[in-house]
Parts: sequence; C-alpha cells; structure tokens
Amino acid sequence: MEFSDLKPEEIDRAANMIKAISHPMRLAILGNLGDGNQLSVTEIHKILEIEQSTASHHLGILKDKGILASLRKGKNTYYYLKRKNLSKLIRCISECACD
Repeated sequence: MEFSDLKPEEIDRAANMIKAISHPMRLAILGNLGDGNQLSVTEIHKILEIEQSTASHHLGILKDKGILASLRKGKNTYYYLKRKNLSKLIRCISECACD
C-alpha cells in the first residue's frame, strides 16, 4: 500500500504512532526490542537504567498506540514489536542518527 492510498484516519493513526516513537526513552526501548526481541519491564528498566515505573509508563504508551504487543509468561509480561517491519524503521532511524 502506498502512503497516498491511506485514509485520513489511517494518516492520523500513523502520526500518533510517530509521536509516540519520537520520545527518546521510547525510542531506546524500541531499539532494544528490535529483531524479534522480547523483554520484560524488569529487563528494560535494568538495560536502560531507569525506574521500573518509568519503563512501565513508556511501555503502556507504546502498547496503546499499537506499536508493541505483550505476552504473559508466568508472572512476567514480555513486550515485543507488534509488527516486524517496525524493526526496519528503528534501524533506519539509528542509521540516520549516526550520519
């Protein structure tokens, strides 16, 4: 599907996804969830050295905007990219930032 084929509500949803991704902490979370990785809140807060409540807050926003999905395994909930092609977007952002 081409971008020009999107309906106004789809463009609005895409813009909201981009807004959610644009926060530095959320971008860092997505960078760690690329390439099929699944991480719990505890793992994310340790990797990024942030409070667990902060990690939970950002994960909730990303999940609400349809960027992340979650899977409950025992006592833990693991988060992952809802769409695999988001890994390409994260890699592209990373490559652009390094230029």
